[in-house]
Amino acid sequence: MADDFHAAHPNVTIQVQPIQNESIKTKVQVALQGTPPDIFQQWGGGAEAVQAQSGKLADLTQLTSSWIGDLGKSASGWANDGKQLGIPYDYHVVGFWYRTDLFTKAGITTPPTTLDELLADVTKLKAAGIAPIAVGGKDKWPDAFYWDNFVLKECPKATITAGIAAAKFADPCFTKAGDDLKKLLDAKHFNTGFLATPAQQGAGSSAGLVANGKAAMELQGDWEIPTILGLLPKDQQATVEGQMGFFPFPSITGGQGEPGAALGGGDGFSCSTKAPDACAAFLQFMTSAPVQSELVKANAISIPSNGKATSAITDPTLQKVLTYLQGVSYNQLYFDQALPTNVGNAVNDAVSNFFAGQGSPQDIADAAGKAAGQ
Repeated sequence: MADDFHAAHPNVTIQVQPIQNESIKTKVQVALQGTPPDIFQQWGGGAEAVQAQSGKLADLTQLTSSWIGDLGKSASGWANDGKQLGIPYDYHVVGFWYRTDLFTKAGITTPPTTLDELLADVTKLKAAGIAPIAVGGKDKWPDAFYWDNFVLKECPKATITAGIAAAKFADPCFTKAGDDLKKLLDAKHFNTGFLATPAQQGAGSSAGLVANGKAAMELQGDWEIPTILGLLPKDQQATVEGQMGFFPFPSITGGQGEPGAALGGGDGFSCSTKAPDACAAFLQFMTSAPVQSELVKANAISIPSNGKATSAITDPTLQKVLTYLQGVSYNQLYFDQALPTNVGNAVNDAVSNFFAGQGSPQDIADAAGKAAGQ
């Protein structure tokens, strides 16, 4: 995209610097204290609000007003204090990605819809000698996906919204989410060595285990297919892609969460105040329907932010994911991203410690308030 934009605008050169996403958040925080890059990855939410305090995020409101409507209401997740401080180029939703061939081998004919059914399927997979679920515990955020989803099942939307706004999870439903998580942990359904397993880096990552058929499923976003394809030899990609299925996070009996609530977010970019107006022009180019369609076809993104490009999605499973996302009652931004950076990190740390057998469900719920009070 940078090369194509340069070809159309010879006076604008974009130097692309790839950085692994586990590192970039820290690098951006440091850069905003000095001289940030003209353009950088942005996930919006509370983390963006913290970055905005540096005074170095460009206000893109006027520069994007004529075309941001093409990106739908979800683009508001990259706005803060009435200012558009970032632009999303794709949207995400989290659910379980699974190998249909391994489910069949274990005698599972339909994916689970309740927690009890999921636990029963875990037992069947283990009996068949298959690691039920892969998780990249080394990177922490995959662990947090579980607690976040249990919160969505146990807590009403208004309770969640208030808790995030106050950076304090005092309602008992947040602790109940930790109790639900303990049931999964007690079932010992994760891959061996999951605490030291990375999420996306290499064949030994959680995504790699699913890609190579060594684990049956993984709780991840719609980026799972492009991720696993990148970890496979080209001659295996089509076969594995055809064996991937998706199902939403299971329901919880007695949970007070809003039916149809989902966890997700998206990827985007912000421009720094020192960037030229060409930065916004590049974001317009990136989110235009023709370019978004090419990104989908190249497996660079799964669900484009520009709805006019969704027709480029041809993978049957991703088409189902798109339909699911379009039908959710609301798509809650990942908690670590919705909260201020230090608070979100504290919650992720507490969940990660819980996965390692340390702390309690109450400790997870208390982590946000403690971090906010420091």
